[in-house]
Amino acid sequence: MCRAGWCGRGPYPDRVTEGEVYRELGEAAWAWVAGQVRGDDGPWLPTVVSGEEQAAGPGADRDSLYAGIAGLAPVLAEIGQCRALTAAEQALAAGIVARLSAAAVTRVEPSLYDGLAGDVTALKLLAPGRERVALARLAELMIPEGWPSTLGIEPESAAPVTDLVCGTAGVVLAAVWAGGEDAAGVAAGGGEALLRAADRAESGLDWGMRPGSRSRYPNYSHGTAGIATALAIAGAALGRADFVAAARDGARHLLAVGRMDDDGFIVPIAVPHSRQDMEPVTYTWCHGPAGTSQLFAALAHAGVDQVAGYEVARLRQLCLNSILASGVPRRLRPGFWDNDGRCCGTAGVGEVLLDAAQDCPDPDQADRLLGAACTMADALVERAIRSPAGAWWRFTEHRQDPPLLPPETSWMQGAAGIAAFLLRLARVLHDGLAAPVVDRPDEWWVVPARLRTVRGAQASPDWVTPQ
Repeated sequence: MCRAGWCGRGPYPDRVTEGEVYRELGEAAWAWVAGQVRGDDGPWLPTVVSGEEQAAGPGADRDSLYAGIAGLAPVLAEIGQCRALTAAEQALAAGIVARLSAAAVTRVEPSLYDGLAGDVTALKLLAPGRERVALARLAELMIPEGWPSTLGIEPESAAPVTDLVCGTAGVVLAAVWAGGEDAAGVAAGGGEALLRAADRAESGLDWGMRPGSRSRYPNYSHGTAGIATALAIAGAALGRADFVAAARDGARHLLAVGRMDDDGFIVPIAVPHSRQDMEPVTYTWCHGPAGTSQLFAALAHAGVDQVAGYEVARLRQLCLNSILASGVPRRLRPGFWDNDGRCCGTAGVGEVLLDAAQDCPDPDQADRLLGAACTMADALVERAIRSPAGAWWRFTEHRQDPPLLPPETSWMQGAAGIAAFLLRLARVLHDGLAAPVVDRPDEWWVVPARLRTVRGAQASPDWVTPQ
């Protein structure tokens, strides 16, 4: 398979065989996911597929980007870069658009991965212009503190959630990415709420999932790295120097609580670390340097050159160095690397490495990063489970007996997200590092503007009915 230093400067004719392996597996994974889609007041997708206790009907998160049908939108958008959608795929896309457009009018959950900001994402990807109804609803629901959450996140509090996955930061990022009539107001109001929610630490600014939370998850998905990213991106879009300054102060705090040694940079999963059954450090998108690297790219996008005397480009590279030296995706011990998904595992790390390769101006370093992305894909090839219905993956939970988990379908924790990564990597190996990127709200700034396919004007496909 493709390894660091083997891939040339692209396109990669000597890597065609490997690219086709990834493409075929991506298509097989997508076939399995599409085969699970059911209809009940619009399409829905069972999250877990097991021979026992199959879901009789859709769950509360049926429309979500994390685990529901909105999460099929980025996969369909990626497939559209590889080949023409089939009639069945066009019908599925139209069904997703119809379902999310209708539900957004009365939806109250605001978040990126479980609510209206996820609807914005899916609708913008599948039917540009149709996301306006979800953005308007977000503007309507906004309060000075941000947006009230309906997710029941502990500890229960009247204060809105602040983070990227479940809270205000994700809404801000979705608004900036989507643009349009309500976007500036949503991004500004959300950014101001994040400023008010910050805790001043000796080393800079820090955010919990809610203001005053004792436990902190400082990396990308639920803490300071993701919130500072949203402020940097909104600050650049709105010309708000106060937002950018707060983002820099958030990065300074991360440097204080993280560890910079062995030519890398890592931040603990949790502060304080109180769970003995959990590794103190991981390398994922959600709680590790894969996701946190995107903060330093966001600061660069916002015009910040240095944080605490360190070049932001160097800090991003240090995060990537930590991944490359970590042993990922090998399962070195129980609990070290038990997940191959996009949020918490191999596919998410592979995507970040591929983004960095496509953004890297140095050809040798770009080759190294591309080779590392291929290493992630090789692990996915090795661990795939096949049947005539397609391909899927089973993750493990070392604290459970037996540890093997049932397969999942979703964008963030299942075969849908893995499929999109494999299909994109196959395209890059075929077309070179200048291959287009299907950008999304929480990562578009990490690749050059010339490669982005979504942010900006885009004609609606002919299968979308105008409204």
